[in-house]
Order: sequence, then C-alpha cells, then structure tokens
Amino acid sequence: MTPPIPVLSAADIANKLPLTRQDYHADYYAMYSSILQGVVTDPVWMNLPLDDHVVHRGDGVFETLKCINGRLYNLHAHLVRLRRSAARIDLVHSYTDEQLTEIIIQTVRAGSHKDAYIRLLISRGPGSLSVNPYDCPCPQLYIMVSRRKPPFMHIHPEGARIAFSAVPAKPAFLATIKNCNYIQNMLMKKESVDKQVDFVVALDARGFLTESATENVLVLLPGGILAAPKRDTILEGTTMLRVQALARALVATGELTGIEERDISRSDMQSAPEILIVGTTPNVTSAVQLEGHPIGGGAPGPVGQHLNELLEHDMHENPGMLTPVWEQRLS
Repeated sequence: MTPPIPVLSAADIANKLPLTRQDYHADYYAMYSSILQGVVTDPVWMNLPLDDHVVHRGDGVFETLKCINGRLYNLHAHLVRLRRSAARIDLVHSYTDEQLTEIIIQTVRAGSHKDAYIRLLISRGPGSLSVNPYDCPCPQLYIMVSRRKPPFMHIHPEGARIAFSAVPAKPAFLATIKNCNYIQNMLMKKESVDKQVDFVVALDARGFLTESATENVLVLLPGGILAAPKRDTILEGTTMLRVQALARALVATGELTGIEERDISRSDMQSAPEILIVGTTPNVTSAVQLEGHPIGGGAPGPVGQHLNELLEHDMHENPGMLTPVWEQRLS
C-alpha cells in the first residue's frame, strides 16, 4: 500500500531542496530567472515552472555561447540568431540586445568563473498546460552559466569517428530555427553513443548531408573546395559561419581553392580528403573515420588543423569578437 504523500509547505520545500544536491551540480555556476528577477548560484534553486510552455511543449528559443578567460565570444552573432529564431515562431519579447548583454554579464559575474558556457533561453512563459501560446501572458528569460569543457581535439587529438544517422533529418522550417524542441537531436546523440562513434550526421530525404546532432559539418572536396550544406536545410551555426570567414585566408594562400554551399552526397563524403565537425562545443574537429572506413589518410588533415588554429586564435585574441565580462581579467 502506498504511504500517504505529504503536501509540502514552502518551508518544507526549502528544507528538502538541499537534500536533492547531486555531484553534477558542481557544473552549474549561476542562473538568472526573469520570474525571480534575480540570479541564484545554488543549483538546487535553478528551476523552471512546470507550466512554462518551454517545459511541456518545447515552445522557446535558445543560444549557447562561450565565456573564454572572462570574455564572451561572438556574442553579437548569437543575439542576432536568437532574435531571428524568436521571430520565426512569433515569440514577441521586449528584451533589447543591450539588455540581454547586461543580464548575461551580471549572471556570469555572479557565477565567478572566467571560463563557462552560457545558455540563453527565451520561453513562451507560464500560463497553462495547453498547446495554445496565447494562454501565456508574458515570455520569460532564463540564463544558465555552467562549466565549459575542453574542445574535442584537446581531449582526442587523434580525431573523431563518425557515422550516418538513421534518424530522419529535421524539415527545413524547423532545422533553421534554434528552438527548444530537440527530440531528433537527442535521438541522434543517443545513436552516436549506441554506435560507439563520436558523432552521427544526417542525410535528408534526397540523400544530401544536413547536420550532426548539435554541430554543423564541413566537407573538403577533392580539388580543395570547402563545402557546407545549403543554409535553407540546416541551422546557421555561428561557429560554422565564423570558420567559413576565417577559411578565406586559406583560399588566399592556395591551401583551399574555394568555399561553397551546395548539396553534398553520401559519395561526396566517402571520397572526401577531410570532414570537419564544427560547433560551439567542439570548435573544429577533424573526423578521421566514416562508417568504420578511414577519411583521407585516417588522421587529422592539414585544413582542419589550420582552421582550428585560426578559430582558437580568434576566440582568444580577436578583440572585435570578444565582449569583456570583467574590466580586468580574473587571474
């Protein structure tokens, strides 16, 4: 027989929440909530209302960016994409880029770590448990600051193993919006773990490359063309766009012959000298194996290595791409 379930008071909850602490909470530094109108640094209080439509319907948009040595990288590009994603789902909010920047900075400061990920999320807000967005009186803003892990190639300098995904690619309308409904992304990540590879990549119904679970894919074609899938079928990755811009230097030196966006087939990938996995978390990662077969010479290639060096220099040394969080760097 099930024992009686207690009805908890606010005081009961305040006493019980510290008992829910987990080891992984050490990765969570700070959270801003527009509902609380403040920042919390104790992970057990980093919660969202169950009736926020982002929780039970995935109705919201988000961005993830980096704080590197006390400076936000490529913030403007993330804010532009956040605004575009919100507009695509008619999520009207009153936050300006200047307000969002200031709230991000204050939340990172509260977390007291110079290196972190920042997840910026705008939800439809609480209001009901229905699917009707008009039930929500006001959008809400949540900002989460958490531990930043080393990029993939720092941990695995030998490169990544990839495979084709059996999970259907997102339709173009959803793929181009960075929304909070990530079921397909989750299934792709689960698939990569189950297949014991590092990343899986999806093909659309026509058989052309789209993207990985949370990363973009660049393919070096024979002849030196660095190719990306067409932007109307994928999410425009902020890191991908930055890498494409940096790759112009390799065209100038002759290391590449061009940069294109085009349909990329399975056979294009199978014959590619290099395949690169690109994103906020992995930076530029060289794939060395596709479906168990070596890519190129089976080791990280020169283009991927050079682009990763250019990107890391950009992240640490390009003042035009960096927004200071503290006036002076943390030691």
